[in-house]
Amino acid sequence: MKLVLVAALALLVVAFKPLGDKPVVDKTEAKSAYLFLNKVRANVTAYAKELELPANIKISTQALVWNDTLAKVAETKALDMATRNYFAHVDPDGYGINYFMNKAGYKLPAYYLTSKSDNYFESLAAEEPDGIAAIKDLIIDAGEPTLGHRKHLLGIESYGGYVDIGIGFVRCAGSGSRYSNYISVIIATH
Repeated sequence: MKLVLVAALALLVVAFKPLGDKPVVDKTEAKSAYLFLNKVRANVTAYAKELELPANIKISTQALVWNDTLAKVAETKALDMATRNYFAHVDPDGYGINYFMNKAGYKLPAYYLTSKSDNYFESLAAEEPDGIAAIKDLIIDAGEPTLGHRKHLLGIESYGGYVDIGIGFVRCAGSGSRYSNYISVIIATH
C-alpha cells in the first residue's frame, strides 16, 4: 500500500508543473503602467529628459480612461504570447488586435476591420522588469524610426482622440517562454 501511494505521488510530481512555472497575469503592474502613463501625459515636461522627448513635443494631455474590455483583451494577448512563445502584433493564426477587440465587444468601425491582421491600437514590449519600465521603453521607442509607440501612448497626431486604455502584463519566468515578461498596451477609441 505504501509503495503504491509513493509511486502515485511520484507520478503526480512528474506529471504536473508547479503553478509558478505557468505565465501569470499581473494586474498590479498593469495598473502601475496605466497610472504612470497618465502622469507623463499630465506633465510631459517633468519626464521629457528621462524619456528623451524633444522640448517642443505636443502630446495629448487628456487622461486615459481604464476600459475593462480592453484590459481583458490586452491580458489575453500578453498571455497568448507567453504561452505560445511568440512576440508580435499578429498571432500565429494571423489575427491582429483589432479582431480581438471587436470580438470582445469593443465595437470598431468597419474600416478598422478590413483585414484579420489589422492593428491600429496596440503597443507591445517584452523582457521589461515592470510596467513602468515597459511604458518608458515604449515612449523612448529606440530603434523605431516612425516613433509609432511613442505617438500611440502619448496621443500624438492621429492618436490624439484615443482615450480608452487597457493593459495586460504577464510574468512568465521559468515557464519556458522566450521572455520573462510581456506587456500589451491597447489605447483606442470607438
